[in-house]
Amino acid sequence: MLPTSKVEKKLLHYAGKAISDYNMIQKGDRVMVCLSGGKDSFTLLCVLEQLRRNSNGRFELFSFTLDQAQPGWDDRGLRAWMAERRIPYEVLRRDTYSIVKEKIPEGKTYCSLCSRLRRGIIYRYAKDHGFNKVALGHHRDDLINTLLMSVLYSGEIRSMPPKLLTDDKRHVLIRPLAYCQEKDIITYATEQNFPIIPCTLCGSQETLTRKKMAQLMQTLAAENPKVPSNTLHALANIRPSQLMDKKLWDFKNLEKQMLTGDEAEELVQTEELRDPF
Repeated sequence: MLPTSKVEKKLLHYAGKAISDYNMIQKGDRVMVCLSGGKDSFTLLCVLEQLRRNSNGRFELFSFTLDQAQPGWDDRGLRAWMAERRIPYEVLRRDTYSIVKEKIPEGKTYCSLCSRLRRGIIYRYAKDHGFNKVALGHHRDDLINTLLMSVLYSGEIRSMPPKLLTDDKRHVLIRPLAYCQEKDIITYATEQNFPIIPCTLCGSQETLTRKKMAQLMQTLAAENPKVPSNTLHALANIRPSQLMDKKLWDFKNLEKQMLTGDEAEELVQTEELRDPF
């Protein structure tokens, strides 16, 4: 099946590049896509299914949806959509919604606890059913916004890696949409008319920090369109000697690495011979 639109071709290109760059999927992998019911995960599933077909079925694909018992949850459209495309799937119901509402005060951010509970269920399901790869729908904007949040609110330089071995070393998480822009995903979701299931938990909190980071990036990008791509590139272009992490760079003993006058002169001459310009 050939791509049907310009934006689909673009998404397939960047997803394929990310998969190749980080060796996300190998022959024989059993990949479980976490389909939340949102635009990102629907796009991820479509893109991976297209790539799977183009590869003559080099890997298996399965869709897993967690019904967290949120009010208004209606997965009939999702089930019909999956059946029409003949993609293997399961919708598993576990009432994490009540737990989150009970533990987190009204007005506070639910995302942390909600994600932790959801992650535990996903990992257990993948383990019990023999899936060695778990695919998540995070895109380029998610990686960038997470970096900003970490720097500004947690005092850490970290984000979402395209490929991650979990702490228990039982699962490999992959993010094939790491190079894909959210605006393209929005366009594609509209074209495909996905049966979106709204999140009534996190989606009701309009002042989430992540949305503030997105607005900040949009403001900067309006002044310089290269800001988002430069920020993403920075995640893959780390220079420990130019930062302050003593665990990554031996600042304490730099003096011991200094060269003598003769050694320094010899190094300069070597560099001049290597690059006469």
